[in-house]
Amino acid sequence: MSQFSNVTINKEANIYFDGKVTSRTLLFDDGTKKTLGIMLPGEYEFSTEAKELMEILSGELEINLPGESWRKISGGESFEVPANSSFKLKIYKVTDYCCSYL
Repeated sequence: MSQFSNVTINKEANIYFDGKVTSRTLLFDDGTKKTLGIMLPGEYEFSTEAKELMEILSGELEINLPGESWRKISGGESFEVPANSSFKLKIYKVTDYCCSYL
């Protein structure tokens, strides 16, 4: 899906790592939430509360999920992150993403 309909968008940006990772929150009528964002090259660690589906729209990165080895991800691929965990990213090219909270 390349676009969303009937959403509320929070105007204020979510800004992390001195502005190297930013996103906007989208809220849907059914109560679901997504963020759309950009990550600049660098290394980051994130923590989760809810289970997440990360869709990589464009870019190149490596991910290190709990209990797994580093693996490469490119635009067009996705991965899930367990709830109440943390994961590490190495971003090699500007990365455009959509995160769905499951």
